[in-house]
Amino acid sequence: MSKSVIIDFLPESVSRYRSGWAVVAIDVIRATSTAITAAASGRRCFPTPSVEAALALAQTLDQPVLAGEFGGGMPAGFEANNSPAEFARRTDIHRPAVLVSSSGTKVIHEAACCDATYLACFRCHSALAGYLARNHARVALIGAGTKGEFREEDQMCCAWIAAALLRLGYEPGSPLTAELAERWRAAPPRACLCSRSVEFLKRSGQLRDLEFILAHIDDLNQVFEVRNGEVKPIHAARQATCGTHSQSGISI
Repeated sequence: MSKSVIIDFLPESVSRYRSGWAVVAIDVIRATSTAITAAASGRRCFPTPSVEAALALAQTLDQPVLAGEFGGGMPAGFEANNSPAEFARRTDIHRPAVLVSSSGTKVIHEAACCDATYLACFRCHSALAGYLARNHARVALIGAGTKGEFREEDQMCCAWIAAALLRLGYEPGSPLTAELAERWRAAPPRACLCSRSVEFLKRSGQLRDLEFILAHIDDLNQVFEVRNGEVKPIHAARQATCGTHSQSGISI
């Protein structure tokens, strides 16, 4: 069987990849970075598609941390923002996180019916690329598409994974896939500073999340799968050769 990788974006695009695909949800700023950081610490994490779904799920869990944002603001009654930096600092890892976001967790929810669902961010793109190459012939990399835009940070993460798979013998599934892989394959993490997502973090005084994201590049040798609505670290993988993106070079 020939191997292929495709880059797409927006929650509604996930339905194209229901059967026979491994779907990777990517929302670097910030939902998948937050979910992966929470799960990497040993905390259970449950992404949800809406505030209502988050509140309902929280009722079934013991001492949950309601976390996230919707429309750019933290919902009433929530304890934590959609913040990887905050979850990296918290020590109450026995409390499960129920996470919601405007775009990223919607992509994750839509992918729940696919054959396999994974999360990616800057922290684990190499480990995931290697794992996908060993286990899946068809891979769909789905950016969150914030406000209908395919933001630069998500293009970059998609491109880094796609470029690694192309080097390992996969074929690009669309012209956009080949274009983005070529454009961003060697881009440093700081290339995302032009993104409107970065502008939002600056305006809202949440630069600690940007600093965290750019200071944690490929530092996790784990793969994060979503099963039964929960993010689970499932593999300590060998590093794939995905280029060098270890230096943040952040200048804000």
